[in-house]
Amino acid sequence: MSDTQTPDQPKGAIARFLAAPPDSVGKTIFVAVALCLFASMIVSVAAVSLRPVQEANKLRDKQLNVLQVSGVYEPGMNVAETFAAFEPKVLELATGEFTDEFDATTFDDLAAASDPELSVALGNDPAGIGRKAKYRVVYLLKDDAGAIDKVILPVHGYGLWSTLYGFIALEENGNDIFGLQFYQHGETPGLGAEVDNPRWKSLWSGKKLRDENGEMQINVSKAQSPAGPDYHIDALAGATLTSVGVDNLVKFWLGDEGYAAFLAKLKTGDL
Repeated sequence: MSDTQTPDQPKGAIARFLAAPPDSVGKTIFVAVALCLFASMIVSVAAVSLRPVQEANKLRDKQLNVLQVSGVYEPGMNVAETFAAFEPKVLELATGEFTDEFDATTFDDLAAASDPELSVALGNDPAGIGRKAKYRVVYLLKDDAGAIDKVILPVHGYGLWSTLYGFIALEENGNDIFGLQFYQHGETPGLGAEVDNPRWKSLWSGKKLRDENGEMQINVSKAQSPAGPDYHIDALAGATLTSVGVDNLVKFWLGDEGYAAFLAKLKTGDL
């Protein structure tokens, strides 16, 4: 018998596929799947190759925000070189003391908030963050004599639609606010997103956290509190819930659950 296949012999799967019309269901599905696989490979390769660039941009953005909230940034300056004047330190919130257990240049305190060993679940959670890292990376700006001039503290909490991430800069006494700035959020443009408005951000400069009795008095609201103008920030027009969110997160992070122990040591010079 000849080895050559006759028209009466059944064809294999590949042969049947090749013999099918170009617009057949099988060939249409094959082309679609092949294109999807090829596109996903291209996207994956691009994501992996661009990751170092993305990480570098993320680091530069954080450094830029630290410079801006502390008032040292000027357009055109080298961000990395200027940021070198700041000293990052890993702070243990419970004790208010710095620790050498982690490298301050690489420790990710936001990621630590998801680690059960490095964080705690919050029962009373006005900032709406769920868990709190036991350690935070803070930044010290010192004067020419080596004394602390400003401290920059990371803060975050839920607004109306999103978690707002930012920094608050305090003077060396740990009570006077130099500035507040958010670097990431998803609040409503023209309303809650006005947290980025330079006019509103300027309202924070010179305000105080606590009164002479050590009571937290800073507030973001429409009406001025009895504590007086030194502790009051006007709420954002038409963005009540975002304003409440900012008020809650500032009080949370600067209060007993946050940096209070550290600020007490900063005030007395016990660092």
